[in-house]
Amino acid sequence: MGRKPGADGSNFAPARPNPSVSRRHLLCLEIFAAGWLFLPAHVQARNGNSCDLNGDGKVDAADVQAAINMTLGLAPCTANIAGKNVCNIVVVQRVIAASLGRSCLTSSGMHVVSLSWRASTSRDVTGYVVYRGAASGGPYEFLASAGNVTTYTDTTVISGQTYYYVITSLSRSGGESEYSAPVQAVIPTP
Repeated sequence: MGRKPGADGSNFAPARPNPSVSRRHLLCLEIFAAGWLFLPAHVQARNGNSCDLNGDGKVDAADVQAAINMTLGLAPCTANIAGKNVCNIVVVQRVIAASLGRSCLTSSGMHVVSLSWRASTSRDVTGYVVYRGAASGGPYEFLASAGNVTTYTDTTVISGQTYYYVITSLSRSGGESEYSAPVQAVIPTP
C-alpha cells in the first residue's frame, strides 16, 4: 500500500517510526527554572484564541504568566487549550509557543503521540511528511510536513481512538517516497 516512487524514479524509505503515547504531567522544576514570577491573576480567553488567556487580543508574556498561575493553582483554571479547565505544563508550553508566534495548539485531551524515525541515508532527502489513518492499510491522510527533522508530535489525538502513522521522505527534485511501514498508536481513555 505504498506510494509510487518520486517523479525522478527515486525511492526513499524512511525508517519505521517509533510512536510513544504519553500523558503530560506538571513538572514544577521546569516552571521554576524559567524564572517566572508567580502572581495571582483571574484570566479567561474571550477573543477566540484559546492561548489569549487574559483576553487582550494578543498572546504574550502576560498570557504565559496566567498559564503558569493557573497551573500552580494561584488563579482559577479557566483555560480551554488541552481540555476544558485543564491546567498543567502542556498548557504552559502551548501558550509559550503561541507567544513566540506559533499557532495555539488545542486538543480535546492531554494525550499526544510522539513519533521518531531514523533519517534516510540518501543525501537527496530534504524532509519528511507524516500521514495518519484509522486502519493499518490506510487510507492515510496528510498530517504534517515535518521538515528535515526526524521527530513529530501529534497533539490532535482523541482519547480512546487508535491511529496508524506512516512517514514519507521528500527528495530535492520534489519526489516523494513510498510510505514507511505503518505503526499503531492506541490512545488511552483518561
